[in-house]
Amino acid sequence: MASKVKEFVNEQAQVLAGQASRLRRAPGKVVRGAAAASAKRVRALQDPVRVVTHSGVKLTNVSHEALLGLMALQLEVVTSALSDAAAQLERVAQAENVRDLVSGQADELRAVRERVAGDVNRAVAIVREAGRGARQVATETYTRVARPAKRAVRKGKVKTKAKAKTKAKAKTKTRAKKTVRRARGR
Repeated sequence: MASKVKEFVNEQAQVLAGQASRLRRAPGKVVRGAAAASAKRVRALQDPVRVVTHSGVKLTNVSHEALLGLMALQLEVVTSALSDAAAQLERVAQAENVRDLVSGQADELRAVRERVAGDVNRAVAIVREAGRGARQVATETYTRVARPAKRAVRKGKVKTKAKAKTKAKAKTKTRAKKTVRRARGR
């Protein structure tokens, strides 16, 4: 086991030595290649970043509209509750007997129940509309960002991580073999 570890460490040292000598021979070329590849990746991020940013703005608008609707509804609920309370107190003050008081309260309770049911339905409609808007923004964003990447993978333009790792391992082995051959004088 120790000999295998030692052998592996020696191979890796040889690979690193080969890479170091290659970098010494052509550092400018390697740096330029890395810079060009990095620039290409950065440029490729511009459109997805732009799409995600616009989607964030749209999502903020959706949530803002929902919040405005809910706040307006809350204002109406509070105003009508205060109006109802004032009307009930006026009925109490104007009632000539208990019978008039109880019948007025019953009518008022029916009206309040209908108003509360309507308010709940409006709140649900506002939240439902916000959910639709958020889902639409998410769908558009996914369609414009994720699907083009999937299409590129299918067309073979983008390498999968597994393929890239396999190719990297193969290159490393090839370099290690060449380094060993050079060291042996072949």
